[in-house]
Amino acid sequence: MNAEPRLVEVRKNVLKQNDVTARALRGRFRDAGVLAVSLVSSPGSGKTAFLEKTLTLLYSRYRVAALVGDLATENDAARLARSQVPVKQIVTGTVCHLDAAMVQHALEGWDLNTLDILFIENVGNLVCPSSYDLGEDLRLVLLSVTEGEDKPLKYPTIFNSADVAVITKIDLAAAVEFDEAAAKRNIQAVRPGMEVFKTSAKTGEGMAEYLEFIERRRVHSRAAAAV
Repeated sequence: MNAEPRLVEVRKNVLKQNDVTARALRGRFRDAGVLAVSLVSSPGSGKTAFLEKTLTLLYSRYRVAALVGDLATENDAARLARSQVPVKQIVTGTVCHLDAAMVQHALEGWDLNTLDILFIENVGNLVCPSSYDLGEDLRLVLLSVTEGEDKPLKYPTIFNSADVAVITKIDLAAAVEFDEAAAKRNIQAVRPGMEVFKTSAKTGEGMAEYLEFIERRRVHSRAAAAV
């Protein structure tokens, strides 16, 4: 007996339930006026360093918090806690992505009305996370200069499911002979019109422009909550 139809049906049901939970989360975020931002990338892109820098820079002006997913350890949460914002780890075990139910469970005990911006760092993976809506307002896909310019072409689905692309580790661009123009062409080929920021968590380059964008979106989320 061919098990493929059964597997397809199970997957459809899982994604359908995820979408129901994600819609409920999105409604909670909207009602509380919270901007929810998720980050996806491959392992080693500098996602945690980028998020730590983001939290540190926003801490003095906004009520920010973070959820961080990983397969096994709580190392990332411990690192992000250095920013002095509330951080909670989601250990996924063998699951290579976060889903809406995991986010919902992790938020238990948190009053969203005390937050302005919630960041959700997904497990390092450019395949699985593309299918799972987390109820976020914005999805950022990160691409480091050390990964090569063709990443968008290799993983078009994750770039299509994201709202913004962030090039990280730009301070290493010259050393690895990164072709910024080619990377941006490849991003636009997959997702025409996609906004792109180039940043360095180490030097701070590009962080001001990126954070101004986040702040504008936060104002929009507050306005939507007030309607």
